[in-house]
Amino acid sequence: MKHQILSYLSFLLRSTNQHGVHSPFVYHLLTQCFYDKKKHNAYKTLNNHRKAVFADSETIEVSDFGAGSRVFKTNTRTVAAIAKHAGITPKRQRLLFRLVQYLQPAKILELGTSLGMATTAMALGNPNASIKTVEGCPNTLQKATGYFTDFKIQNIISHNQSFNAYFEAHPSEPFDLVYIDGNHDKASTLKYFEFLLKQVNNDSVLLFDDIYWNKEMTEAWQQIIAHQKVMVSIDTFQWGLVFFRKEQRKQHFSIRL
Repeated sequence: MKHQILSYLSFLLRSTNQHGVHSPFVYHLLTQCFYDKKKHNAYKTLNNHRKAVFADSETIEVSDFGAGSRVFKTNTRTVAAIAKHAGITPKRQRLLFRLVQYLQPAKILELGTSLGMATTAMALGNPNASIKTVEGCPNTLQKATGYFTDFKIQNIISHNQSFNAYFEAHPSEPFDLVYIDGNHDKASTLKYFEFLLKQVNNDSVLLFDDIYWNKEMTEAWQQIIAHQKVMVSIDTFQWGLVFFRKEQRKQHFSIRL
């Protein structure tokens, strides 16, 4: 917790908004996507989906393959409690929807389905996209896929396996957007990044969640943005985004949302 507090204070001091950005690509991304204030029709579906998940009192046994929970003391949890403590916030969910709508990635990979709230946002952002989502816990994934069916979301393919097992089974699959939300430790994050470097193109984006989760995650993030293939990186504190646009000079931005 101390690391997060100190990191956030540092972020506030160095971060800016669109007025401090001297990159046409990033400026347009901020003004047309990040700071888009329109009331999109999909927000109603996202809200209804959230209400359904937050009202779900079923108790499930969770298999945790990541860094573990800072809240739960056992692996037996209600769906509503998982959503409350581990689910994506409404603000971030809407931003993820807008990001996919803006970039229109055709092939999306999500590492860490959880209850599928982020998956749903991406699916609505581009209904024509092919979305593959990977979750190690079978019970959590079963709940997520049930809600996908209930809300008639049909462009999601779910994989119940560890991230490592998924990569071993799909060694050369290209992706336009990858959302990494799981295994919040340095070694695993860097391993996924190195693997994904073989599966991205010039216009791809990798989105890392919880880059200030702990000191190790922040160190991993710093190594990632220093990589020679990463040309544009954006730190929003909660998320870190990296782009591989060879036509641009290397730049890093800290952006307030």
